[in-house]
Amino acid sequence: MIRQPDFLTEEHFERFLEQSKRKRPSPFLKKIRFEHAEEGLSCQMMHIGSFDDEPESFTRMEAFCLEHGYIRSSKIHREIYLSDPRKTEPAKLKTVLRFPVKKTDIRK
Repeated sequence: MIRQPDFLTEEHFERFLEQSKRKRPSPFLKKIRFEHAEEGLSCQMMHIGSFDDEPESFTRMEAFCLEHGYIRSSKIHREIYLSDPRKTEPAKLKTVLRFPVKKTDIRK
């Protein structure tokens, strides 16, 4: 799940996907799809480091939300992996963390 620029159309996506399949075949390319997602108001953070350390980042995100008048509205979250763990040392892994939030009257 990676955001694409607004000018990228589904037609362009299909063309680039076919080029990629010819240039460097991979069974994973069969799973790629172009779609629109509306997630609503969210808190998001770039986590750099081991997957084992992600709970600390979620704690920081929740604290940030409280300080700014928001609260986490669900325990559901997204993890978007930007690094290949087979090729990247754990301390350098990059993962986008995101969860839904809602406005609250509570402030720290």
